[in-house]
Amino acid sequence: MEEMEAKYHEKAMETGSLIVSACGFDSIPAEMGVMFNTRQWVAPAVPNHVTAYVSLESDKRIVGNFATYESAVLGVANMDKLQQLRHSRPKKPRPVIPGPRLPKGPTIEYQEKIGLRALKLPSADAVVVRRTLVTLMENPHGLPGINESPEHIGKREAYWLSVKPAHFGVKIASKSLLGIYRILGVGVFIGLLCRFSFGRWLLLKFPSFFSFEWFRKTGPSEDEVRSASFKMWFVGYGFSDSNLASERNSKPDMEIITRVMGPEIGYVTTPISLVQCALIVLSQRENLPKGGVYTPGIVFGPDLQERLQENGISFDVVSKTALPSHAPA
Repeated sequence: MEEMEAKYHEKAMETGSLIVSACGFDSIPAEMGVMFNTRQWVAPAVPNHVTAYVSLESDKRIVGNFATYESAVLGVANMDKLQQLRHSRPKKPRPVIPGPRLPKGPTIEYQEKIGLRALKLPSADAVVVRRTLVTLMENPHGLPGINESPEHIGKREAYWLSVKPAHFGVKIASKSLLGIYRILGVGVFIGLLCRFSFGRWLLLKFPSFFSFEWFRKTGPSEDEVRSASFKMWFVGYGFSDSNLASERNSKPDMEIITRVMGPEIGYVTTPISLVQCALIVLSQRENLPKGGVYTPGIVFGPDLQERLQENGISFDVVSKTALPSHAPA
């Protein structure tokens, strides 16, 4: 995704080609979810950081598509190339986020408010959200369309002025400690073996073994797809008043938890997300940017959440809480 932006963004702007990646489960629920959370922080309140906890659920066994597993293996294998690409590009300024960045917590976290244990997930979601926030910093009212209606201009500007920047991270969550250890085991296998061609061959030849049956080449059965669902919890910490963020040794005094829920991620939620993005392009091309390589949030943000809600993906505010004087880890 980043390579396509580096290669083709300027050309796409010239030719009027609109290129938008990550329009499936990566990264629509993450993008729309974090924006939904930050929009709940009504002035003078401001968020500092939001963590998404991804929980995959099923009445049967959770089984993923082989291509997802393959992407993970090859993504880790090509991490050096990604770092080279990032170092070769000029650094863009980051959004100013109120308050200090909190220190890293434990490797395995227990998030008491949602009853889940969690582990950092090295997914594309955090990078996609960061790219959206950087673009928003450069365009505080969002990206203007080719020939927008006055109504849509008002809708776009109101939407983006209500979105606030925040540090963002993603964790994979499980109700059981055993589930966390299984996830950790898969990560160790991929991290160790993908460095070598023979190791990658083993990982891709025997996905069921190295993923503890979470992935198989045949993919899930129809019953397994029907029984599966996801919940994505967004736990946001921040300040009840933006002035508090500038105080020395300031710590968040407010927490807002929101949630995005939907059906199975690969065969149901991803098509829903992709099709709704496509329908926005087909029906509202004049309201969208002329061209460029962008993330889905900055292009579809003002219109996409409502469409997702009409098609089985829900957005809810779970709680708004005042915190004691100590900050969470």
